[in-house]
Amino acid sequence: LYLRNKNLIGWLKIADTKIDYPVMQSNNGEYYLDHNFNQEYDKNGTLFVDNDCDVLRPSDNIIIYGHNMKSGEMFGSLEKYKNESYYQEHPRIEFDTIYETGTYEVMFAFLSRVFYEGEITFKYYQFINASSDQEFSSAIEAMKELSLYDTGVTANYGDQLLTLSTCDYTEDDGRFVVVAKKIS
Repeated sequence: LYLRNKNLIGWLKIADTKIDYPVMQSNNGEYYLDHNFNQEYDKNGTLFVDNDCDVLRPSDNIIIYGHNMKSGEMFGSLEKYKNESYYQEHPRIEFDTIYETGTYEVMFAFLSRVFYEGEITFKYYQFINASSDQEFSSAIEAMKELSLYDTGVTANYGDQLLTLSTCDYTEDDGRFVVVAKKIS
């Protein structure tokens, strides 16, 4: 697949769901909002990693974006994580990069939105690398407070996180977010 499209950065899969897709990353952060793996126009887009994330190094938190399609495609089924029972049936996420394999355990599921630049609040989409244990712990605490339920999963400075983000239509610029911790 990499030979067909060098923007391929990995593959995301959640067992027993429709989420089983390539994950892309390009210099144009919005390109895969409306282009498929073959770089053709497609309203479904393709899952893609935030421009500021680095899967080689890797970043403390890798953020993957995808459309919330009514058809269930892309992240159309991600919002099922709003229900704790769904989380209990799907506690793990597989994200294999072109460099390594990875299994992640879901920690948090929460609603958020895109905030105005001047708003002082936790902006999950800006949490990519923590400069200290305190900054990491502060971000974890903010996400824990937002979480719709308690999974009992915790993370410490140095752990790698995976954040899945999609639109949520309960408010303007709403987002639904699932955060997981790498366990292997």
